Amino acid sequence: MPDLVRLYIRHSVIGFVLAALFVTLLLYLNVGNLWHLVTHVSGGWLALVLLFVFNGIVFSGVQFGIAVMSMARDEDDDSRGRRQPERVRGLVEALVPIPVPVREDRQMPRRR
Repeated sequence: MPDLVRLYIRHSVIGFVLAALFVTLLLYLNVGNLWHLVTHVSGGWLALVLLFVFNGIVFSGVQFGIAVMSMARDEDDDSRGRRQPERVRGLVEALVPIPVPVREDRQMPRRR
C-alpha cells in the first residue's frame, strides 16, 4: 500500500477515535440536554450515529491536514519559494548579457 494511503487511513482512524471521545464527552456532560434527547426520543440513536459520523469526518480531515502540514522540511523555511536548484544557480550566475549589433539603416515599420 502506498505511504500516502497508509498515512490517510491512520489519521482518519485517529480522527474518528477523537470524534468518539468528543461525542462521549458531549453525552456525559449532558451539553444542551443531549443525553436526555438521545435516550428519550424515538430517533435518538440515529442522531447519535450522525453526530459521530459527521464529527468523525471533520476531525479526521483536520487530523490529516495537520499531519500533511507538519511534514514540511526545515530547508523550505528559508527559501520563501524563490530558491533555485543547485544546478541552475551556477548557470544563472554565469549568464552575462552580450551586446548584439544592429544595423543603423533599418527603419521602423509604418503603422497603417
